[in-house]
Amino acid sequence: MTESPNYPNYPESAAAGQPAAAAARPKTVEYAFWAFIASTVIGLIGGLLIFGNRDAITDALRNSNTQNGGGLTETQIDQAVNIAMITAVVISVIIAALYLLFAFKLRAGRNWARIVLTVLTALSLLSLLVGQSTIVGYFGVLAAVAGVVLSFMTPSNAYFAAARTIR
Repeated sequence: MTESPNYPNYPESAAAGQPAAAAARPKTVEYAFWAFIASTVIGLIGGLLIFGNRDAITDALRNSNTQNGGGLTETQIDQAVNIAMITAVVISVIIAALYLLFAFKLRAGRNWARIVLTVLTALSLLSLLVGQSTIVGYFGVLAAVAGVVLSFMTPSNAYFAAARTIR
């Protein structure tokens, strides 16, 4: 290394060229992550439980059909029930995949994922309060609410702030 007469010769920093160290993930973020994973699994179970309600869905559609003039045949009613059940399962899987993506991003310190999960949890809670749900739905929302609360605790806030400064 040649010395320049205009600049003093400083030794290079050991961290030069190295990325900043990631902040240690607090237990509150870990617990929030697992709460969102639990909520996702519970939601998938709830989505699959629709198969146990096939007869009730079919009866409801038959009653509706009868009250509205009986325009559907039994075959059409069965097809409509099948389509409704498959659609419900596909939607459950898509929502679960998104929840998993957001949960992993939350665990990685992405504040936007924490905000998205908070909004989704608020919407789930609102739909529980407005509509009808099963005990499985209540447990799923309860797990998500626990995840939101844990993700906004003081150690979690510090973790997200530190993760923001590293990027």
